[in-house]
Amino acid sequence: MGEITGFMKYDRKDFEKQPVDERLKHWKEFNKEMSVEDIRTQGARCMDCGVPFCQSGCPINNIIPDWNDLIYRDHWKEAIERLHKTNNFPEFTGRVCPAPCENSCVLSINEPAVTIKNIEVSIIEKAYQEGWIKPTAPKNRSGKKIAVVGSGPAGLACADQLNKAGHAVTVYEKNEVPGGLLTLGIPDFKMEKWVVERRLKIMEKEGVKFKTKTHIGVDIPVKKLVDEYDAVVLCGGAEQPRDLEVPGRELEGVYFAMEFLTQQNRVLLGQKIDPKNRINVEGKNVVVLGGGDTGSDCIGTSNRQKAASVRNFELLPRPPKERAADNPWPNWAFIERNSTSHEEGVEREFAVLTKKLSGEDGKLKKLHGVRLEFGLKDPETGRSPMKEIPGSEFEIDVDVVLLAMGFLGPVKNGMLTELGVELDARGNVKADNNKMTSIPGVFTAGDMTRGQSLVVWAIQEGRAAARGVHQYLTTEK
Repeated sequence: MGEITGFMKYDRKDFEKQPVDERLKHWKEFNKEMSVEDIRTQGARCMDCGVPFCQSGCPINNIIPDWNDLIYRDHWKEAIERLHKTNNFPEFTGRVCPAPCENSCVLSINEPAVTIKNIEVSIIEKAYQEGWIKPTAPKNRSGKKIAVVGSGPAGLACADQLNKAGHAVTVYEKNEVPGGLLTLGIPDFKMEKWVVERRLKIMEKEGVKFKTKTHIGVDIPVKKLVDEYDAVVLCGGAEQPRDLEVPGRELEGVYFAMEFLTQQNRVLLGQKIDPKNRINVEGKNVVVLGGGDTGSDCIGTSNRQKAASVRNFELLPRPPKERAADNPWPNWAFIERNSTSHEEGVEREFAVLTKKLSGEDGKLKKLHGVRLEFGLKDPETGRSPMKEIPGSEFEIDVDVVLLAMGFLGPVKNGMLTELGVELDARGNVKADNNKMTSIPGVFTAGDMTRGQSLVVWAIQEGRAAARGVHQYLTTEK
């Protein structure tokens, strides 16, 4: 490593953020750029640890110690080359990944981890600033055509890899803009959309074709793609949200999280929304059900829309502040985390079950809940039995409830039903080790096959599917 005792000499230093009262006035990213020298110093904290567990913690196996060392030595161009060997889109993961690599950093056993995520985004942004990221179309074409259905991170990674291998790739997107949830799901304050557009323009110049407003299974039969292309890759995501099955669910004011988030992103893209359909929580009391990233995004969006109050209810108990004995390093730490949206104002409560919703004239007015207690964890299932605490029933005034309780896999009606692909026990599209479905020549990647997951896992899935497709197309049959 560049500085063998750097981890002993330097403290962890994160990006400075705009104060809450400032960043709530706009929708842009609010991390302040760190100097090159500060980033290099953070790279110097990377230890000569022998076995870099950060790489195994990273779903795409980023060669993290190498580029930490390279930026310490001021070899930034070599650092982006090394980063791109494993990650097609470090500008995405460097902004929105929860950094499982940092959980697995050897230094994190007893000290704050290396700022891997911050270093990653700094490398790619410097590369763009220096003009090192340029469209590079393949010199030779294979004559093979591939259709990728879905332009989220899995679809984009798959398309990028296959295009680089010389195949002709067309990406089909049902929405009006490409990018999937990168564009329409993730709020701008976490990743502004010019970041996605910048990469899409490069991919187009390299030869990838994008067809938007084309819903496969609705506008075009999926079997038409199977007939016209040498291979088809399904990357449609896990878009079936978990619903709240309680009395009063039908009241006006109850929305799925993605209805709320995608509409706000469309507004920021300049689209006009019919006032009758606009979900605006300004001056309203909001409850977000679900404590994951999607729930956090709803909190940040609600506060920027100037909600009167924001509360967050999570069904599960409050996680511990530090790792439990049965959750050792280098595994992902199941601990309580505070996102930047939590910092901006929310009342968080854990172990709360919503029993019913009530209202007047068809409009939501109250949420009725009860508090829960959890028993000892079952060693076989890993789950803790829950029961309602007698006398803990409560009700609160609420105008809007946002359902951010996760997803139940891909939407089955349409493309998947028409195609007849085999599903696994969880209702996801079943795939073999090469990411091929039960139908020869049809592959799958991302949340559609692994269930709701992270952007970095989607990229890994897309790259794996591309390898499977390339092998399929280049193997003599």
